[in-house]
Amino acid sequence: MSTILEVQGLTKKYKNLTAVNNLSFKVEQGDIYGFLGQNGAGKSTTIRMMLSLIKPTSGEIEIFGKSLYANKKEILSQIGAIIEKPDMYKFLSAYDNLRIFSKMSRIKADRKKIMEQLEVVGLANRSKSKVKTFSQGMKQRLGIAIALIHNPSLIILDEPTNGLDPQGIADIRNLILSLSKEMNKTVIVSSHLLSEIELIANRMIVIDKGKKIVEGTVKELLDPAKTSVTLDTTNSELALEKLKSSPWSESLTKKAHQIVLQLNKADIPSMVVFLTESGIGINAIQPRHSLEAYFLSLTNNESYVESSAD
Repeated sequence: MSTILEVQGLTKKYKNLTAVNNLSFKVEQGDIYGFLGQNGAGKSTTIRMMLSLIKPTSGEIEIFGKSLYANKKEILSQIGAIIEKPDMYKFLSAYDNLRIFSKMSRIKADRKKIMEQLEVVGLANRSKSKVKTFSQGMKQRLGIAIALIHNPSLIILDEPTNGLDPQGIADIRNLILSLSKEMNKTVIVSSHLLSEIELIANRMIVIDKGKKIVEGTVKELLDPAKTSVTLDTTNSELALEKLKSSPWSESLTKKAHQIVLQLNKADIPSMVVFLTESGIGINAIQPRHSLEAYFLSLTNNESYVESSAD
């Protein structure tokens, strides 16, 4: 599997602010690569540098095995991107928007090709509708169609589910999965929602304050065997005593009236039965991936793990 994107030592400074700090990571061909961080972590700044919209203070960016700044025109012709909310002609139809943007990209797109692109994003039946009548989710899907019109190898989506309702989020999620599985595209998706990245990405990076915190496969980083569980019981002292002699005795800590332990997610029902049979009532139980707990300890920001539908 070849490397599509390699970032080495990327740094961007604005006077006294370091927005991106010595950032390095790789994206392999076929990845849906999650770019995770809270708002202001440096995700959009990094993406803008990857698209040569702003220049880095230092560092290197290679895409398709070539230096971005030495081969900018060639490389960008193979990339489709949406940065924040896509700009479109709201008084024109979806079809006319695609036709205009294809001409701007110097792509010869006949009616068949345009309709095929609208079919891919689920908007073929709204091809004649004016964009001003579209929901935000539909606009995002049309934006993705525009980004795909020149058949790019790499697609970069910056917070594509921002401001969407649950159905809109699901539509974008399914579309991203389709781009990867059915169209063999490499996709980079930035988000501040771990729950979304977990559902679509195979590899991910987490950044905070412009620095890399962790990078790896989603399967490894969100291993269900490393689930952190916070328990609120009717008798925390007795619960702690019982758990010390249980199969889940490792990694036990007590915080105020709560108990925190690490175990396999599949063992949670058995642990609850064990405590209730010991005469201990469960007031509340909060499981989290260990990585989620790590995020929260670093950022104290619940938006990493909350769904926008919550």
